[in-house]
Amino acid sequence: KLQSLKLLWTLKPPNRTFHGHPRLLSSDVYSQYESIRQGKQEIPKYFNFASDVLDKWSEIEKAGKRPANPAFWWINGEGEEVKWSFEELGFLSRKVANVLTKECGLQKGDRLILILPRIPEWWLVKVACMRAGIVLIPGTSQLSAKDILYRLQASKATCIITTDKLAPAVDSVASQCQLLKTKLVVSKGSREGWLNFTELYQKQSADHSCVRTRIQDPMIIFFTSGTTGSPKMTQHSQGSLGFRPLLSERYWLDLTPSNTIWNTADTGWILTSIASFFDPWVFGSCIFIHNLPQIESAVILNTLCRFPIDALVGAPTLFRLLVQNDLSKYKFMSLKYCMSGGEPLNPEVMEQWKSQTGLDIHEVYGQTETGIICSVFKGMKIKPGSMGKAAPLYDVQIVDKNANILPPGQQGEIAVRSKPIRPLGFFSEYLDNPKKTAESERGDFYVTGDRGTVDEDGYFQFIGRDDDIIISSGYRIGPFEVESALIEHPAVVETAVVSSPDPLRGEVVKAFVVLSPAFSSTDLKSLTRDLQDHVKKTTAPYKYPRKVEFVKELPKTVTGKIKRNELRNREWGRI
Repeated sequence: KLQSLKLLWTLKPPNRTFHGHPRLLSSDVYSQYESIRQGKQEIPKYFNFASDVLDKWSEIEKAGKRPANPAFWWINGEGEEVKWSFEELGFLSRKVANVLTKECGLQKGDRLILILPRIPEWWLVKVACMRAGIVLIPGTSQLSAKDILYRLQASKATCIITTDKLAPAVDSVASQCQLLKTKLVVSKGSREGWLNFTELYQKQSADHSCVRTRIQDPMIIFFTSGTTGSPKMTQHSQGSLGFRPLLSERYWLDLTPSNTIWNTADTGWILTSIASFFDPWVFGSCIFIHNLPQIESAVILNTLCRFPIDALVGAPTLFRLLVQNDLSKYKFMSLKYCMSGGEPLNPEVMEQWKSQTGLDIHEVYGQTETGIICSVFKGMKIKPGSMGKAAPLYDVQIVDKNANILPPGQQGEIAVRSKPIRPLGFFSEYLDNPKKTAESERGDFYVTGDRGTVDEDGYFQFIGRDDDIIISSGYRIGPFEVESALIEHPAVVETAVVSSPDPLRGEVVKAFVVLSPAFSSTDLKSLTRDLQDHVKKTTAPYKYPRKVEFVKELPKTVTGKIKRNELRNREWGRI
């Protein structure tokens, strides 16, 4: 293990600093951390993000060694505002930990499902679960009763916390969940059969001792969907999400305690855990949250103008939406660093954003199972269409179907070396699904299911999901390159490309296109030919969409990813 850590650490020099800001770790963990980075010691046996990171920042605050910047800053766009220091976050989260352990009877290792929108209670519960050693299972507020039933039964969760909006859906399936013992509602009113979260935590004592957790103890379970079957339970440990950013330090965020970061992702997505919880708080930075009941470009842009937000993280859909506006009308107060993740961002959108704001968009690439795999770091040369280089601690390669490493420029599957030692940052397992866990590895690698290439400089480029690749007349066509060509056309606001059956070629490229309002009255047959000719001129002619369908909107997940599988299934008559 020690040799493996030494090998992995060669991916990143061990002498990076915090630019003069105080270190955040408690002294015992800090000494271990430095030894790990120098290759002298293995990772610590015990670690808890709440006590070893958040409480340490609270001590630094009390000593007057942290800037007067909130740890957490929330607004709802209607005048309500919440600001917490690390000390206040600790005080309130200890009260919530007492609610969970004393009022609900939860113990270390018990599982709790948390389905809340972007409200402060989500952050309190998450910290409280860490303090009590309770395994958290986040979910999006758009889950249906059927989704909730599946998650309750599969996870064997004994407690659920949600809003009065989703409480009826929970009640409709609760009788089928024998292990569910406690239901808490975040609401101003009461509901029969439910405990009122707000009332309970306000009257609780803040006297709570954080449990001692091993670094491999389970901390969070994410339900992640695949192309087939029900969502899998992807389990992460205290180490994979909580300790990894301490070793990786500035591998993609590079923040300071003076910075404020805003990530617009939904609370059910792992990116919120990474970009709105663990990684910024490692640096002692301020996490800014807008309730955002709906993603509206005017709300986003005005918020960037009114608040001192240094860093913005969003899905490509966000930036595609924002560049439809005249950005010259907006003067951002502090924005300097923009990041996009979830799926590739079209180079045309990056160019439009850069030309109107003067800011680059740094792409990040990762998965629920691994966190961040690749990223464009600050100061790194940006190559349009590239998602950057491998993140520290990960040996990322392009491999073939036999797990052989392919040379630069050759297309294959994006993979991360997982043997002989599984890297810190990886999920522990697909819970209760050893077959799927085993299938995620090929040879010495964890295979992502994404196809890509790497160039001579180590920059990775995403081609598409392995199941998104279109094979037409023997040609392999990645949807992203066709989409990037289409979105350069002024008539196209958004597009998704999938395969469509064809009696001659087996399958052909089909593009679903959302039109710009300025082209809504254009003759569609003529516009189709125009778009096809545009793609032929922009990329290899064989990639042009032989079929084009104009739609009002594209189906998307709650995280903003386009549901190409849904469009593809529709084309092939599977739904």
